[in-house]
Amino acid sequence: MAHRKLIPCVFILATIHAFAADQTAGAIADKGKQTLEWWKEKIGRFIETHGPALFGSILVLAAGVYAGRLVGNIAMRWLEQKPIEPPVRLLMVRIARLLVIVLALVIALGTAGVDVTALVAGIGVAGVGVGLAMQGVLGNLFAGLMIILTKPFRVGEYVELLGVQGQVEMIELFSTRLVHPDRSRVVIPNRKIIGEILHNYGTIRQLEMDVGVAYNSNLTETIALVRDILSRHPRVLKDPAPIVGVSVLADSSINIAVRPWTRVDDCGPARSELYQAIVERFRERNISIPFPQREVRMLDH
Repeated sequence: MAHRKLIPCVFILATIHAFAADQTAGAIADKGKQTLEWWKEKIGRFIETHGPALFGSILVLAAGVYAGRLVGNIAMRWLEQKPIEPPVRLLMVRIARLLVIVLALVIALGTAGVDVTALVAGIGVAGVGVGLAMQGVLGNLFAGLMIILTKPFRVGEYVELLGVQGQVEMIELFSTRLVHPDRSRVVIPNRKIIGEILHNYGTIRQLEMDVGVAYNSNLTETIALVRDILSRHPRVLKDPAPIVGVSVLADSSINIAVRPWTRVDDCGPARSELYQAIVERFRERNISIPFPQREVRMLDH
């Protein structure tokens, strides 16, 4: 009997719960419709009141994008006439284009009615924080721009700085890469270069060679022979002219200074080839190349 009384009660509770759920769902649906209508009304009122400003900001932004492309193309044509590496040239063009677009975006936001003062202040504060966190990177960047603009050296020139030397292979925004005479590479951060003493040899180098001859040698004939060897060698430059002359009166020889000019790439091979040619020609002319000698006398007491 108890379960017979319980069944109608459960049925009544279920009916009440279903009715309450329907009411709740209806209320939620009505509330959703009201919220949607409110947003539609809000957006419509905003478009109605700020429509001209929005249209103007869109035009400003479109003009900024077009101006960025135009500035990028002009910068690319100008930089192609400069001795700048393609990666650096492309990066500079992108930076110029980005600056124009960012400026157009700020103007567009101001035209749309947005308070850009706080935005600019926030960007400034963020820039200060980023600058403090990236002092080394930014230092290399600005130093790289200074090297590109002032051109203390160019790609292909032979330089010596900071105790290292080599031929400049690449000038990038953050570092400069040199090729050492042993074909190894030296990477120098650009901020280390600015303000340091730089010895730029250019694209040619002067070889420092010395040859010793005996004191009884005919110096006029010997120097003329060395000049002839230099004039016939294909790696020796005719301009500037080689320098040949007596440099030191040593203990056992008269040292002749040989100072020819060669291209940077020919510096190493030219030295060994010239020494070999000088030795062979001296042997043909019976010109003695002395070596240090010591005379020891034994005394009996």
